[in-house]
Amino acid sequence: MRVLVIGGAGYVASITLPYLMERHELRIYDRVAPKHDAVTEFIEGDVCDFEAVRAASEGCDALLYMAMGRYIPIGTPYAENVDALTSSLDANVKGLYLSLYAANTAGIQHAVYTSSMSIYSEENLYQRYFPDEDLTPDARDNYGFTKRMGELVCQNACRERGMSVNALRLCFPRLDADWRAETTDDKPTIATAASDVAGAFEAALQLRAGYQTFMLSGDYRNTILNMSKAKRLLDWEPRVRPEK
Repeated sequence: MRVLVIGGAGYVASITLPYLMERHELRIYDRVAPKHDAVTEFIEGDVCDFEAVRAASEGCDALLYMAMGRYIPIGTPYAENVDALTSSLDANVKGLYLSLYAANTAGIQHAVYTSSMSIYSEENLYQRYFPDEDLTPDARDNYGFTKRMGELVCQNACRERGMSVNALRLCFPRLDADWRAETTDDKPTIATAASDVAGAFEAALQLRAGYQTFMLSGDYRNTILNMSKAKRLLDWEPRVRPEK
């Protein structure tokens, strides 16, 4: 499959795309060049540039949208980090809307959106239980709020343009080695190993069932997140385990 990866030079892309490169032809679209030597096709551009995204979409079978804006920790004043405020709005709302629309006009019918569990308040993620994807989001900070708005943009693309879109709510992606170093078998975690995130991307690129949302994490016992929907529709579950 030829996949247009928007935001393919960011952190999540840097730790997951090496896995996807083994199975797909990836065309990277970003404002900066990716650091992977294996990347053979790169287009420099902005997510808010409709015509540039449409041109980059030509000949691709699917869109993997990984642009996320700049994340800042909860409680950090956005008034002192205006670039984070505007970049989140541009990447997660405006740019996402324009990119889905532009890609669709170029013939792409399917997309995967990297959403985030940040749509829920991060103040007590480890003290809560998430029974399913229908739990009402309650994040109030700009990043989490715009990620939630991004999911609505994806839902609208399905309704308005007939696209299929899978929104993946990621949880703190880590390199596999870092995940194992930080995780013990007796303590629940929602951080997710890079190979598991890549596996979710792979499954989501295949599933074309309208608009769907999925909670994804390294919580392999489903102690904090009930990921039965991902297991049922994507045949996905976290496979990386802590070192003994």
